[in-house]
Amino acid sequence: MATRMRTRIEPPFGASMKTKTSPDKKQATSTKRPEVVAEAFTTKSRQPFSKVKSPPAAGAFAERSVAPTAFRKFYERGDFPIALEHDTKGNKIAWKVEIEKLDYHHYLPLFADGLSETTHPYEFFARQGVHDMLEHGGNKILPVIPQLIIPVKQALATRQPKVLCTTLKVLQHLVVSGDLIGEALVPYYRQILPVLNIFKNCNLNSGDKIDYSQHKRENIGDLIHETLEQFERTGGPDAFINIKYMIPTYESCMLN
Repeated sequence: MATRMRTRIEPPFGASMKTKTSPDKKQATSTKRPEVVAEAFTTKSRQPFSKVKSPPAAGAFAERSVAPTAFRKFYERGDFPIALEHDTKGNKIAWKVEIEKLDYHHYLPLFADGLSETTHPYEFFARQGVHDMLEHGGNKILPVIPQLIIPVKQALATRQPKVLCTTLKVLQHLVVSGDLIGEALVPYYRQILPVLNIFKNCNLNSGDKIDYSQHKRENIGDLIHETLEQFERTGGPDAFINIKYMIPTYESCMLN
């Protein structure tokens, strides 16, 4: 019985035989080493397969949280001689005593502390109370200036648009509420102006819509410009150079 001869076919010279790769081996060769996220300027960041972590956002315009104010505590205890009065023009404060007879060293800093408030009725009473006291304070206001700096600085530090607008309007009213008050504020520019320097170009842009904030005097950039000009006009001969030191882009309104 004839047997079939099996012949082996040799590949051409120089050709290589294809070998099948097992699935496990193929998967192992295709897997890349994962990247390691590391902080910048650390030893790990200089190692192979490491990726430097992006720096955190500066958050210069981010709103800050507001701690409970002393004004709120005093109001809830009923320590202020005030009540809410409604009339045809809106709400106003009904003072239970004559404003001129108030102890300004005690009450004006407390009302200024409430400028950081954003909820009713605290926001309304603090804002309107400060304006009422500035309107009737006369020569009682100047000695209290050092006590107003910290609450004003804290209100500006919240970086909340509503609080910024309210505080800027109070500062404008403050410098014209008595003689020498504008000059008395000059030594405190370094505490008041840094936040103004951040928001000085923050004008609302509503596109094709009408921006009614300018009519309501709620445009932060415009209010800052108005406030700086008021500071220069009322701050005496040293006002401009001190404003310029804190806000280099400010141009004098007195030289034009």
